[in-house]
Amino acid sequence: MPLVNPNALNNPGLPPAQGLYNPALESEACGVGYVVNIDGIKSHKVLRESQVMLQRMEHRGACGCDNDSGDGAGVLTGIPHAVYAKALRESNPAVVLPEPGKYATGLLFMDFATSSTAEAVFEKYAQDFGLQVLTWRTVPVNRDVIGNVAKTTEPLIRQVFVSSGNGVSNDGFEFTRQVFLLRKYASHHIPEQNIRCYICSLSSETVVYKGQLNSFQLWHFFEDLQNPEFETHLALVHSRFSTNTFPSWERAHPQRLLAHNGEINTLRGNCKLMKAREGVMSSSVFGDKLHLVYPVIEEGMSDSGSLDNVLEFLCMAGGRELPEAVMTMVPEAWQNDVTMTKEKKLYYRWNAFSMEPWDGPALLTFTDGRYIGAILDRNGLRPSRFYVTKDNFMYMSSEVGVTDRKPEDVIQKLRLKPGRMLLVDTLEKRIIKDEDLKHQLAHLRPVGEWLQHVITMKGLREEHKEQQDHFQISEIALRQAPVGSCIEEDPRLSLYSFTMDEMNRLILPMIRDKKEALGSMGNDAPLACLSQFNPLLFHYFKQLFAQVTNPPIDPFREKIVMSLACPVGPEHNILEPGPMQCQRLWLEQPILSLPDMEMLRYIDYKGWRAKEVSITYPVSDGLEGLKPALKRICEESAAAASEGYKLIILTDRKAGADFVPVSSLLAVGAVHYYLVEQKLRMKVGIIVESGEAREVHHFCTLLGYGADAICPYLTFELLRRMRKQGVIDDAFTDRVIYLNFRVSCARGISKVMAKMGISTLHSYKGAQIFEAVGLHQDVIDMSFPGTASRVGGVTFDVLAKEAINRHNLAYTLHDCDNQLVMNKGNYHWRSGGEKHMNDPATIANLQDAAKANSKASYDKFVESSLQSSQKCTLRGQLDFVRTDKPLDISEVEEAKSIVKRFCTGAMSFGSISIEAHTTLAIGMNRIGAKSNTGEGGENPERYLNEDPEYNARSKIKQVASGRFGVTSSYLTHADELQIKMAQGAKPGEGGELPGYKVTKEIAKTRHSIPGVGLISPPPHHDIYSIEDLKQLIYDLKSANPSARISVKLVSEVGVGCCFWCCQGKSRTHSNLWT
Repeated sequence: MPLVNPNALNNPGLPPAQGLYNPALESEACGVGYVVNIDGIKSHKVLRESQVMLQRMEHRGACGCDNDSGDGAGVLTGIPHAVYAKALRESNPAVVLPEPGKYATGLLFMDFATSSTAEAVFEKYAQDFGLQVLTWRTVPVNRDVIGNVAKTTEPLIRQVFVSSGNGVSNDGFEFTRQVFLLRKYASHHIPEQNIRCYICSLSSETVVYKGQLNSFQLWHFFEDLQNPEFETHLALVHSRFSTNTFPSWERAHPQRLLAHNGEINTLRGNCKLMKAREGVMSSSVFGDKLHLVYPVIEEGMSDSGSLDNVLEFLCMAGGRELPEAVMTMVPEAWQNDVTMTKEKKLYYRWNAFSMEPWDGPALLTFTDGRYIGAILDRNGLRPSRFYVTKDNFMYMSSEVGVTDRKPEDVIQKLRLKPGRMLLVDTLEKRIIKDEDLKHQLAHLRPVGEWLQHVITMKGLREEHKEQQDHFQISEIALRQAPVGSCIEEDPRLSLYSFTMDEMNRLILPMIRDKKEALGSMGNDAPLACLSQFNPLLFHYFKQLFAQVTNPPIDPFREKIVMSLACPVGPEHNILEPGPMQCQRLWLEQPILSLPDMEMLRYIDYKGWRAKEVSITYPVSDGLEGLKPALKRICEESAAAASEGYKLIILTDRKAGADFVPVSSLLAVGAVHYYLVEQKLRMKVGIIVESGEAREVHHFCTLLGYGADAICPYLTFELLRRMRKQGVIDDAFTDRVIYLNFRVSCARGISKVMAKMGISTLHSYKGAQIFEAVGLHQDVIDMSFPGTASRVGGVTFDVLAKEAINRHNLAYTLHDCDNQLVMNKGNYHWRSGGEKHMNDPATIANLQDAAKANSKASYDKFVESSLQSSQKCTLRGQLDFVRTDKPLDISEVEEAKSIVKRFCTGAMSFGSISIEAHTTLAIGMNRIGAKSNTGEGGENPERYLNEDPEYNARSKIKQVASGRFGVTSSYLTHADELQIKMAQGAKPGEGGELPGYKVTKEIAKTRHSIPGVGLISPPPHHDIYSIEDLKQLIYDLKSANPSARISVKLVSEVGVGCCFWCCQGKSRTHSNLWT
């Protein structure tokens, strides 16, 4: 692919996507705060107090490699009319500014070479919208204070002044509306002409000063901010910490309405659904001009920029004032809160029908000139403190210590709680309490009446008790079930790659125990792209997870914030709040039973109808049949949406001897994306009726790529028949089987969401929180656009061939083969099955080499290990580049020097025995290498013994989320201290040592109680952002100044070793990242 950056003109500091780098994967953290005079009185004091605040949060920002180029800093203030009026009088006496509020102004970033063209185009657009540009002003700056890196992309900063023109009043909302249209239209269309033009803000109430600066440079770079006549009633400040990103002038905060500390984990899904809403939105405010602001989210926006775009749109076109618009996008955790009032819960439920939450750790500060406030995410995963003083000032920031006000002047000092809003109305000159604001909004509309229109499964069941014409719910036929009595005779098992091993190890424990089965960590089977056994498409996808920049959460101990409930079906116009938004199907969880699936198939209720779309194709079409079938599926789905069907059922029930099933994941991804592009997605719900889906991972990928609900019909049918064969006890009725399976899946889906720090399924659906390993870009572009697939790989032809292979295995082989369900050895080695890294021959050779000190056996071990690696891993596909000329032996380092760099894996005492743990340490010390304690601590007797032959001290000591065994002595006896951010084998989930494994010796080492289970939480509870990690590194260096500090990450897309190591080392002052 060519190295192009489609948004280079609006983000010239960002390089194009190349190699493992993609600007879309950038993360950031920040310091944020505001100062406001609650009475709305303007003064220079507000600006100076905000300067102190921002500079006190310098450590929450960062700088570049030159130590002079900040990652970004800015301030949003009220418009200093006197400063601008005086500056214009001096530079252009012919221009007279109108009264405050009757003109709009803003700063624009332009190229020096093309600025005149940009201004001419902007003026033309202004005229088209009935506005006129009064004048332009070059913003006075002192470029001597900024760093060399920042200077390379420094823009010409021009300020525009706009007033009303022909037919537009400059007083009130009409003027504000036209200014908004101008700003959006110009932001979309000027960069299209290869002209750099970024509009920091354009408003009649506020103005933004920002750039690639640090917290100190901001105030000296912009000369306006040094002017003692600069008066404002509020000032919102922000300092940026570009965790794994390239800083740029444009990506500095504040945005036009908000400044943000945190991350939106569900961003991709939020953005796609916002694009899809364009097909159902209309506005009484903008009328036929609404399309001029599309797309709502501008090209190349960060998560903060996207959030700001949508927030601004809802305020201008959506019938919501700023506080309510913020609450719509970032609701508190209302579903499981038994203390919440009924009215507020009804309000939040109504809100849920309008928009999915923008979920992730976030402190959002916002202002439109009248309101200024802050809201914390539902989990409270960002810090926020505020003060109110006797003279009616409020100071809100990411931490304390940001003001020099005397304690006796402070009348209130609190922290912002999860999901709560802090709000000041400078027009009414008061602080609006969270409970008062939400009480007011809860009674603003008759949402209780509107919610009577909600469709529920319970209501549908009651309706169908009187309508049994189509089917008998209690006697649903097992469709296509074979005549024979044995499960193994069902050809669909081979068709969908079921194995008895899978049934016994995964599915039956879910029914019996109501949770997923536990297993040991690690998977040494081949990647799906290297498998020889026709793997399902699900297995090409790996779940992403949170680390460093935002924390995973514990879905079980923090289940009050978790929810799988969400609305399904047509979404109505979000810009016109009303009862129509409630005419959707409310599902408490996404797994449908067989009776419920049948009920939805034949639904005819309040205008709701469902359209079946078969995701199969004739086996006679062969390898060429897959792509045309996928195209037909998309077109039939789009036609159904256009014809007014409320539900699309993607079903592979037709699969059999004559029809091959299309992967349900391939189909749902393609349909979801196709409908989004056609702006039809919000007109229908997508139900998947699949024979192949049966594991939690399968369900998560289907949901993550756009499914609303799933019916794994073959799993339920097989479980019924297993009960008839006596494999399952008769006490497991159909209802019990479904309920237990549903509970198991709910726990599993919640766990997967929580790994990424996502709390609600409503946000998770369509968010694509996965990366693909081994899929060709053509497959990604058609069904999974935006998903990273770094190495390419399997094409549509290969997927079609594997589907045909599974079909042949099921229907065209001899009867004796049909009656066998293959056990491919996915979960343990099996002769003739999947290759494993640790197979019996490899282990036997290693044991023989160790016991007999046999070089021949060791050579066999090396050979078999290399063969296993080639068959199972990507790194096994690499080979050495060989040269004809050998190196001189003098240029080769001695083996005894090389081995000093060797390190063992981090394995804790508790996960392995004391004998194994000490032996590793002794062996590594003998050769001068390093062993790693893991997270279980180390007995002090081991690091006090300095016998060179039997030194059992581990040189690397780990500090993990449980802090087991971490004492001052432990820290000081380390050569290297390693901060473990995630479990390598199960990142985002934490760890658990069952109580029966916690012996007296283990408990003593970990400073715990024998017999009591030990849990390593998913996150470090003192690390919720990169700034927190930086603080822990500082603390560890203080405890042991001579030790190296390393940070252990788990590799995933966006966390590549090279870039993260460079950025991590420079910005957190660690010694290395691994």
